[in-house]
Amino acid sequence: MQVTSNSFKDGERIPGEFAFCRPDEAAHVCLGGNRNPQLAWTGAPAGTKSFAVICVDPDVPSRGDDVNQEGRTVPASLPRVDFFHWVLIDLPASVTSIAAGEFSNGVTPRGKAEPAAAHGARQGINDYTGWFASDRDMSGDYYGYDGPCPPWNDELRHRYVFTVYALDLERLPLEGKFTGQEALAAMQGHILAQASLTGVYTLNPTVGLS
Repeated sequence: MQVTSNSFKDGERIPGEFAFCRPDEAAHVCLGGNRNPQLAWTGAPAGTKSFAVICVDPDVPSRGDDVNQEGRTVPASLPRVDFFHWVLIDLPASVTSIAAGEFSNGVTPRGKAEPAAAHGARQGINDYTGWFASDRDMSGDYYGYDGPCPPWNDELRHRYVFTVYALDLERLPLEGKFTGQEALAAMQGHILAQASLTGVYTLNPTVGLS
């Protein structure tokens, strides 16, 4: 399989149009366009009954002590953990592309409301659900796609890995609210093929993107 995008090339910067936050000189960050990028894939094997799309940032700080703190930085040497930005399952086998903005178009405070999505697909909650849990204005269940917003003082450039999975099931055995980890666990033993595309992003003006 191969995954491509008209929104950014593999290994290159994700435009602010597809990010949750953009850099801002006065306030460090401002809201981005938060549109899901365009994706297309080819080469799914015979027997494919559905597709799943997962976007994960593997470069999120494992500790939040220094995150977005004036006069401090998040060191590049800090151990990193996964942060899920998009969990989309049960795309019919006939669907081999996703339009830009089809599943997300702008920031939705408190998150998108439900798992139901276009093409009869379903979306899990992303990790902004936990990130905003204690924020009175933003807390909620964040279903579907919400784009990059790495710490503005992080010394590390973040990667965003979009992976398309070809599955031998029409519907994954998940109900209600489910996470990226739960979706990946449900896919085990049912993945016929997979392919990934990686974009990069930073809100730190001192960190390069090349």
